Amino acid sequence: MASNGKTPSNGAPFQPRMLINGQLVEASDGGKFPVHNPATREISAQVPEASIDDTNAAVAAAKAAFPAWSALDPTRRGAPMKKLAALIRQHNAELARLEAISMGMPVSKFHYGATAAFNFDHFAEAWPSIQGQASVNTPGHVTMTLRQPYGVVALIIPWNAPVHFFASKAAPALITGNTVVVKSSEKAPLAIARIAELVVEAGFPPGVFNILSGHGLPSGQTLARHMDVRALSFTGSSRTGKLIQEDAARTNLKKVILELGGKSPAIVFADADLAKAARLTAASVQANSGQVCMANTRVYVHSSVADEFLRLFKESFAAVRDGDPLAPETTHGPQADEVQYRNVMAYIEQGSQSGKLVLGGTGKLDGMGGYFVEPTVFVDTPEDARIMKEEVFGPVVNINTFEEEAEVVAKANDTEFGLYSAVFTRDISRALRVAKAIESGYVAINCSSPLTGRDLPFGGYKGSGQGREGVLYTMNNFLETKSVIIQLDS
Repeated sequence: MASNGKTPSNGAPFQPRMLINGQLVEASDGGKFPVHNPATREISAQVPEASIDDTNAAVAAAKAAFPAWSALDPTRRGAPMKKLAALIRQHNAELARLEAISMGMPVSKFHYGATAAFNFDHFAEAWPSIQGQASVNTPGHVTMTLRQPYGVVALIIPWNAPVHFFASKAAPALITGNTVVVKSSEKAPLAIARIAELVVEAGFPPGVFNILSGHGLPSGQTLARHMDVRALSFTGSSRTGKLIQEDAARTNLKKVILELGGKSPAIVFADADLAKAARLTAASVQANSGQVCMANTRVYVHSSVADEFLRLFKESFAAVRDGDPLAPETTHGPQADEVQYRNVMAYIEQGSQSGKLVLGGTGKLDGMGGYFVEPTVFVDTPEDARIMKEEVFGPVVNINTFEEEAEVVAKANDTEFGLYSAVFTRDISRALRVAKAIESGYVAINCSSPLTGRDLPFGGYKGSGQGREGVLYTMNNFLETKSVIIQLDS
C-alpha cells in the first residue's frame, strides 16, 4: 500500500470496511478493488467489493431494524445523528485527506465535512416538521393525513462530493424513521468508509445505518431491483439514473429520486459587471476541476462585450495552481481517475474540431504523472456540436456570443439538461424575465454555481432529474402520505 493510504491521526494504513448490521466487515467473498490516487496513480487502498449476498444482507438488516427505529421517539433517533455530526467535525482533516487520495479534491477546497455535519445536526432536530394535516370539510367526519416512513431506503451517492451527499441523503431519511443502505462510488469510497467507523462510534442501533462500497454491478443494480427497498435516492450520471429508473419500474415500483447531470448555461448581457461575471463563471467551471454537475460549461456573452469578457475570463480561469491535492497551496486537482481523464481529453479533441481553442487544451499525464487537465476554453462552437450537448465533467467551457434576448434564451434551453443557469445583468426586469423563461431547476442572478440558497430546493428540469432536495424539502422524499377518515356518531 502506498504511503498516501495512511491516516494523519496515527500513521497506520487505512483499511476500508463496510458496515452491515452494526458490524464493520470485509466482503463476504473476499472481493476487493484498488483505489488509486489520481495525482500519482499509486494505490491508496484496497476496498471491499460488495457482493450480491452482502447487498442482500444489508437490506435484510435494515428491514429487521425498521420497526423499532421507526417507532422510536424522534428525539432519540436524532441523538446518534448529533453525535455523528460532532465526530465528522472532529475528523474533518482526515476526511479531506481521504478525498484527496481517492478522487483528487485539493484539501484546500474541501468543505464537505462542514456541510455534512450541518446536515446531520439540522435534520436531527427537524422532526417537528414531520406533520400531517386535519380537516372537517367532509360533513359528519374528521379527516387527517399521516406522514410515515417508507421502510428501507437505498442511497447511491456520487464520487465528486461523496461526504456531502452521504449526509444530505442519509440524515433526512433517518430522522423520518427509515433505515438506510448507502452505496458509495467505486471512484471515491475512502472517506465514506471512514465515516462508517464513525457511525459505529456514534451509537446507531445495528441495522439502521448500513454502508456498502462497490461498483454499480452488482451492488448498485441489486439495490435498484431489490423488492424490500421501498425508496431510492441517486445522484450521478443521467445514463445510470435511467437504468435505475428502469430497474425500479420492472420490480416493485419503488419511489426513485434522481439528481442527474447538467449542461448549465450562463448568460452575460452587455450591461453586466463583466469582471464579476467572468470571475464567477470561471470559478464555476474550475471548481473541483470541472467535476460539478451544475458547472456553467456554456457561457453566452453579448457580442458587444465578448472580447473584453473573454480576456477577463481567460485571466481568471488560468489562474490556478495544479499539483499534489494534499498540498495546501494546490487549488486545481486531477480528474478523478483514468476513465474521467480519457473522457475529458476526448471531448477536448472533439471540441478542437468543431470550435476554436483559445486556452488550455492539454492533458498533463505525461508531464505530471497524474490525471491533470488544463483549464480549457473554446469559442465559436456550433450549437449542435457534441461538446455543446453532452456533459464533459472537466475544466472545459464553451463561450459563444448572442445578439438578442429571445435568441439566447432559445440557445440556453436547447438541451436535454436543465439543472442550473446563471444570468448577469443590471436590469432586474430582464433578469427575472429570463429566469422565468429558462428551463432550469435553479437560476442564479448576478452569481453562479456552486452557490445555492441554504433553504431552497435543488433539482433539475428535463433530463437533469426528478424530485427536489434541500433542508426544507428532502424529508418529503422519504415520507409516505396516508389519508384517514373518521365518521362521527350523530
